[in-house]
Amino acid sequence: MSMQGKVVMVTGANAGIGFETAVAVAAQGATTVLACRNRARAEAAAKEVVSRTWNDDVALVDLDLADLSSVRRAAGDVGERWDRLDVLVNNAGGTWSVRQATAQGFEYTFGVNHLGPFYLTNLLLDRLRASAPARIVNVSSTGHHFARKGMRFDDLQSERHYDGFEAYCRTKLANVLFTLELARRLGGTDVTANAVHPGPVRSRFGMDGDLAGWSGVGIRLARPFEISPARGARTSVFLATSPEMAGRTGGYWVRCKPGHLSRHARDEASAARLWEESERLLAGAGFPLA
Repeated sequence: MSMQGKVVMVTGANAGIGFETAVAVAAQGATTVLACRNRARAEAAAKEVVSRTWNDDVALVDLDLADLSSVRRAAGDVGERWDRLDVLVNNAGGTWSVRQATAQGFEYTFGVNHLGPFYLTNLLLDRLRASAPARIVNVSSTGHHFARKGMRFDDLQSERHYDGFEAYCRTKLANVLFTLELARRLGGTDVTANAVHPGPVRSRFGMDGDLAGWSGVGIRLARPFEISPARGARTSVFLATSPEMAGRTGGYWVRCKPGHLSRHARDEASAARLWEESERLLAGAGFPLA
């Protein structure tokens, strides 16, 4: 679709895949909203987006997915500043070796990679519906295949046992299940939702002291074999902008083509349960959807 006059919000847009996604949509003429945690990095990224695209319609929104209050403020900021939202790219995420907690006490990986984006998306749904046709793109990973036991609903917060890699893979499964249920709930609204695996990308992912021990070593050793952030962003950009994606929803995409989902990622009952559990957790923390 033509991006002229469209408003596109990309989370985690100050570096890596998110930054290149922002560059690509700005180059097509969209109003590009960089939603980031680090203001200084976001400002530097915005300047570079403008210099690379000659599109000065680039804006910043403060967003910390580890704090639901920040998520709520970010959604309110978007609602006040723009009368439409055509594309939401839930790109931000990470992986952490040591268990820690978000501002509301949720396990950090689950909070940042799933619960924060889940809350943000729901807060912005009315604006997306009003702007239809609109699109939601959720960045997942082939890592969802390694969530061998599914979502483990009996221990979503990894309180009994925490393994950084397993926790990350379960959140990537959560991204796909969220997309599946979101697409079902948005049926007939002309708002689509799709998930994407960007590929092994050479970015700052896991490089800010988040990974310790062998996990950190492995991330660094893999760097020479990874693709550039620009290549990694291609499928996100395809889902966000391509006319070919008009009306196509509930999919999982790899290299701009339908990808292979794990058995757990195709489980509609798990998708519905994850939605219900996420709503319950949000309400319990004082952030109900309704």
